Amino acid sequence: MEKIFVDTSALLCLANTADPFSDQAWILWNEFIKRGDRLFTNNYVIVEAFALIQHRHGMEIVRRFESSLMPFLEVFWIGKDHHRIIVDSFLLANRRQLSLVDCSGFETMRQLGIKQVFTLDEHFREQGFTVIP
Repeated sequence: MEKIFVDTSALLCLANTADPFSDQAWILWNEFIKRGDRLFTNNYVIVEAFALIQHRHGMEIVRRFESSLMPFLEVFWIGKDHHRIIVDSFLLANRRQLSLVDCSGFETMRQLGIKQVFTLDEHFREQGFTVIP
């Protein structure tokens, strides 16, 4: 059993069956579930995923996402202290293409001792994490 952080990009592929990566994402997701891996995310990722899914695909897909994927995710809730650390890292990085949500993922993974991430975002690899796929 592994601990795996699930990033927004992977959630979007799971929510959008028209995405070219969707089939592979679902194969990986089902493998994680079958193995009994612990799948983590944080509340910033959930907010971003809900907003993007709603905007791109509508509320019915948000509802399906909520009922079919959310039960398998352990959500790390970012509070005031972690938020400050995340904002400081975001500002220190000073990179236009690096988001506050990306930084929240890095911090959550460090806090929880998670080394692997299910994502299409290469920023996680740059931070030294093992990226799946």
